[in-house]
Amino acid sequence: MKSKLTLRLDDSLIKRAKKRAREKGTSVSQMVADYFTLIEAEQSSSHQKLPPVTASLAGILKDTDIREEDYKKHLEDKFLK
Repeated sequence: MKSKLTLRLDDSLIKRAKKRAREKGTSVSQMVADYFTLIEAEQSSSHQKLPPVTASLAGILKDTDIREEDYKKHLEDKFLK
């Protein structure tokens, strides 16, 4: 069953989305549906490979700016000082 969904977006984003849809020969609605289908598939496939506790924690640090060097420094500080 298909239902209608209203999104409120900036005019410039709407124009870009419509242009992209025309270029791809699809609709903005289909692009949004494809996006959420893709995200759902990625999350379910990546979480299925992890133990339950790890899967529940996956993704909680996405918005941080932690680099490998920061982690190495943390380990040095913790174990070598």
